[in-house]
Amino acid sequence: MSTLSSRLFPMPFHSALLLVVWLMLNNTLSLGHIILGCVLGFLIPLLCEPLRVKQATIKKPLKAVSYVFVVLKDIIVANIEVALLVVGPMHKIQPGFIAVPLDLTGTLPITVLASTVTMTPGTVSADISTDQKWLYIHVLNMPKDEQEVIDLIKQRYEARVKEIFGC
Repeated sequence: MSTLSSRLFPMPFHSALLLVVWLMLNNTLSLGHIILGCVLGFLIPLLCEPLRVKQATIKKPLKAVSYVFVVLKDIIVANIEVALLVVGPMHKIQPGFIAVPLDLTGTLPITVLASTVTMTPGTVSADISTDQKWLYIHVLNMPKDEQEVIDLIKQRYEARVKEIFGC
């Protein structure tokens, strides 16, 4: 029975949300709009279901919350470091590109890692290899040993993202 209901209502939350948004847009609770909103809430998710791309789900939400706080702290610290670097002499800035090997699988976990790198001042995700095995990153101030940056990204971010998504 659950497979029939999941086929008829593939996205129940979206169906309910569509009904609420429809009623709010029309600013009415008339029976005709409620029926039309229910029909739209039923048909739109049903028609869009084949277009959905299955994504990895968060296996450990509490780890995700702690990850957000780690990233926020790193953003604040990196902002200060980049500000001091930019205000100082320009010859101290040594930009460069690095390739970080990825242990993550799945589009969503890789996107979360790439977004984290981009949000942290001083680094920008430039590209992901077509086989999704390498993340190419531009670093504003490359240390002498680029392995330091790779290890930092893999240990501080990738390991946590891997744990959050269980991949």
